[in-house]
Amino acid sequence: MAKADRFGRVLRVRTLQLNLKRAEEARALARVENERALSSRIRQLSDAVAPEESATEAFSFIAAAHFRERLHQSASAADQRVRAAERTLEAASEATRDAKRDQTAVEKLIERDAARDALKAIRALGEAPAVRRNRHDPC
Repeated sequence: MAKADRFGRVLRVRTLQLNLKRAEEARALARVENERALSSRIRQLSDAVAPEESATEAFSFIAAAHFRERLHQSASAADQRVRAAERTLEAASEATRDAKRDQTAVEKLIERDAARDALKAIRALGEAPAVRRNRHDPC
C-alpha cells in the first residue's frame, strides 16, 4: 500500500514536470516562429528599399542605401536570434522527451507492482486450504 502511494506521488510529480516541459517547448516554438516572422518582415522591407533607377536625387539614394544597410544589419541580428531560438527549441524538445521517458518509466513501475500484487494474491488463493462445505441435500 505504501509503495502504491509513493508511486502515485512520483507519477504526479513526473506528470507535472512533463507538462511544464511541454509548456516550455511550446513557448520555445512560438519564439522560433516569431523570430522567423520578424526576419521575413525585415527581408521584405530590405527588398522594398532597393535602389530605384528613377531616383534622381543623390540624397534619397544615399538615405535609401543607409536604410538598406541598417536593415541588413537587423536581418543579420534576426538570423542570429532565429538560430538561438532554434537551439532553445531543441533543448526544450530534448527535455520534454526526457520527462516523457521518466513518466513512462514510473507508469511501468506502477504496472509491474500491480501485476506483482495480483500474482501474490493468486498464489495466496492457490495455497489457501480448500473450503469444505457440508452439503445437505433434501434426500
